[in-house]
Amino acid sequence: MQPLGIREYHLLDGLGDPDKMARKMSAELAAKPVQLAFCGIGENGHLAFNDPPADFEAPHPYIVVDLDELCRRQQVGEGWFESIEDVPRRAITISIPWLMRAGEIVCVVPDRRKAEAVKACFEGPVSPMAPGSILRVHPNAHIFLDRDSAALLESGAPAAATLE
Repeated sequence: MQPLGIREYHLLDGLGDPDKMARKMSAELAAKPVQLAFCGIGENGHLAFNDPPADFEAPHPYIVVDLDELCRRQQVGEGWFESIEDVPRRAITISIPWLMRAGEIVCVVPDRRKAEAVKACFEGPVSPMAPGSILRVHPNAHIFLDRDSAALLESGAPAAATLE
C-alpha cells in the first residue's frame, strides 16, 4: 500500500467555542481550495451535519448548525455518545456550497438505518429536504454504500461502488 500524499488537512476542535472555530476554519478554507473532502449522509439525509432543510446557499465555508432530534439520536445509535443528553445540540460543519467546491468528494454511507435517506437522496429530487441529494450534481463525487444502506434503491447503487 502506498500513501495517498495528503500533506495538509483540516480537523475541527469541537471542544472549544464553536463560533470561534467556525470562523478560524472558514479563514483556512477560504485561503486554499479543497481538493478532497470526506463526508457522510445521516439517517435524516443530512450531509456533513447540514440537517434538512439544508442551506444550499450558505455564504461561509464553515457554519455552526443546530442538530435536529433524529440527527442527535443517530449519534447515540452509532455509539458516539451514551445518551441523547450527552449529544451536543450544535455542531460545526462545512457548508453545502463549500463542500461542493471540493475537487473530489468521498461519501461513505453504511447501515440499514440510512436506507430511507439514501433512497430520498438518490431517487428523489435534489432538495434541501434531502441534503445528500446535492451530491448528484457534483462532477466528481464517489458514494459508497453497503448492501443495507442501498436496500431500498429501486435502480441499484447510484453510479458508485456498493461495499460488500
